[in-house]
Amino acid sequence: MYRLIFIMAAFFLYCCSAPERKDDTQKEITGIPAVSKSSISFRIAPALSLPESRFKELLDLFDKYKGVTDEITLFTNVTHAPLPLDSIRNRSVIFKQRMEQARARGYRAGINVLTTIGHHNENLENSLQGVFEHITNIEGQISQGSLCPNDPSVQEYIKDQYRIVTEAKPDYIWIDDDVRFGHMPVGLGCFCNNCLRIFKEETGKEYNRDMLKKALNTGGQKEKQEIREKWLQHNRNTLSRLFKLIEETVHSIQPEMPLGFMTGDRFFEGYDFDNWADFLAGTAGKEVMWRPGGGYYTDFNNGGLAGKSHDIGRQVSLLPRHITSIQSEIECFPYQRLQKAAGMVALEAASHIAAGCTGAAFNVFTMTDEPLNEYEPLIAKLYTMRPFYDLMVKCLGRDSLSGIQTFWNKNSAVTANLVAGNWLDMPFPVTNHTIYDIGMPAAYSNKDPAVTMLSGNSIFAMSREEIEKLLSTPVYMDAEALQQINDMGFGELTGFEVVKSEDKDQIEKLTDHPLNKDFAGRERDCRQSFYKSSAFTLKATDNKAQSLSRLIDYSGKVTGVIAMGIFENKKGGRICVSGYYPWTFQENLSRSAQMKSVFRWLSGDRLPGYIGSYHKINLWVREPVDGKTALAFTNSSFDPAENVTLMLRTKSKKIRVYDMGAKETSVSSSGTDGPYEKFIIPFVDPWQMRLVVTE
Repeated sequence: MYRLIFIMAAFFLYCCSAPERKDDTQKEITGIPAVSKSSISFRIAPALSLPESRFKELLDLFDKYKGVTDEITLFTNVTHAPLPLDSIRNRSVIFKQRMEQARARGYRAGINVLTTIGHHNENLENSLQGVFEHITNIEGQISQGSLCPNDPSVQEYIKDQYRIVTEAKPDYIWIDDDVRFGHMPVGLGCFCNNCLRIFKEETGKEYNRDMLKKALNTGGQKEKQEIREKWLQHNRNTLSRLFKLIEETVHSIQPEMPLGFMTGDRFFEGYDFDNWADFLAGTAGKEVMWRPGGGYYTDFNNGGLAGKSHDIGRQVSLLPRHITSIQSEIECFPYQRLQKAAGMVALEAASHIAAGCTGAAFNVFTMTDEPLNEYEPLIAKLYTMRPFYDLMVKCLGRDSLSGIQTFWNKNSAVTANLVAGNWLDMPFPVTNHTIYDIGMPAAYSNKDPAVTMLSGNSIFAMSREEIEKLLSTPVYMDAEALQQINDMGFGELTGFEVVKSEDKDQIEKLTDHPLNKDFAGRERDCRQSFYKSSAFTLKATDNKAQSLSRLIDYSGKVTGVIAMGIFENKKGGRICVSGYYPWTFQENLSRSAQMKSVFRWLSGDRLPGYIGSYHKINLWVREPVDGKTALAFTNSSFDPAENVTLMLRTKSKKIRVYDMGAKETSVSSSGTDGPYEKFIIPFVDPWQMRLVVTE
């Protein structure tokens, strides 16, 4: 039955001081090939690849559901500290045989180097021994399972390891996400003596760890920011040298070998993905693959699904356009089947494709030598999903997302605890994504978004020129960002100032402003006594500034004349400032409707689309290509979504809607609202996605 479904769907689709940094202009190439289908792989632990009988069982399972995967990727190890070279060498002999067996069955096969420098302390007694510099935090503590990539002895080990796996003749090699600077149990590093020596060469100033910690966390804000930016560049340089080392080692043996790198949000590392991709490509510009990832290992909290897609969307947004193999990490660690339903695993891959990927890398099998029967229902489910993944990638490809961006850039890490506190205890530097959950279109690049959202200290990742330019565009910000911008002398462009804040018993009440429509007088009580957040009262500083809400207490007394307001400045920038829970608790009807009105106004109706009905939906819209628009959305609720209203900025009067079985339905416009066509999608099951393409 599964094969019949797959064949029919496939037929349907057929018919339908670092190394020199390269100039940015070299990264964008013309003639980017279209991505015609998804790229799917499974990552396999040694317990399933080393025993011949177990690997045969794995291949038989994939053959039973032929087409569920294109690639079989073999982990070098299952524990997270670097392995001795003899272990890598002995395993690579077997890996070479296994990859040949996989190719004989029609699969591409490669090697995933799990530990280039190591993740953390695990299985230390059976791991690499010797005199090596380890990842060191600023207190001088070391991670025994993680090595410093600036140590020449470590670099020799890395060269030997990659030489060994390259000689096994894989079709490709993946570098895992241990190539970063956050390692258990010490946290952020590396601040070993060798790294400090290199930092001296880069900056011309010598620091020991105590001096550097003081410089990063004390003194004037400008001075702290400057040295933090230098440390981010130091981290970028370190990883650039490492990638150059790996690339030269591999390509000296196999010049055409594709290299892939797995990432997460890498703010402390300097988020230099575009340049790192260039180093991995080498001077000859060989193929580079990417595997963006994050958390969401179980479905115990499904809010993490869209959250991970947003993390992945950020990562993808920096990649050069010619990178077309982008397999999202789908991980169910520690791989106990009941921790994540098969349907959620299937949806996760689709959600990440919606956010910018072109495929998925499934890390879902057991880590131990045991039968695979408990995993077959999951493989069967993913088999039925393959036509939908292919259709999504064919329609969405590598086209850019259009919509609302939560501001970030490569220097966002410098803003963490910038006013006070320890930089290396940094909170996540990007604000909550709840606004996207009410059907607003997500985007991740700061290149001309429809609206930019600013929070807290985020502006300190920008220059004054960048801030002034940003304020001539649509911006939604919280009161903390308003204060920072005004303090920098840009008050005439914001229209408001903060006059006070309260820590309890404040309720937001909507005014009779036209943007609030029929919801004037509605209240939003976010319970400050439970969910701690200051409520800010704003004051208009320009007679063109307008109030959208005020603050009241539990007696109904007005305690703040303006809690949220809008303003259009002399540079044409449209500004909205929200002083009451600007990022969370967006899900009641009046707030949801208000936000959609506000963001339409902010953007001047440049939003590419949004969900006009009251549903919990995550939405990703691609920029139009040749007059056609493609998008995907998820019903991110346990309730079915009935009569979903898709407002789409298009001249098309019809859309094609595909469910996750790749079944097509045609929907005609039900009317217009300004530049938006209104399409009613009758029903979407809980935790299901729809792909939409205009005709």
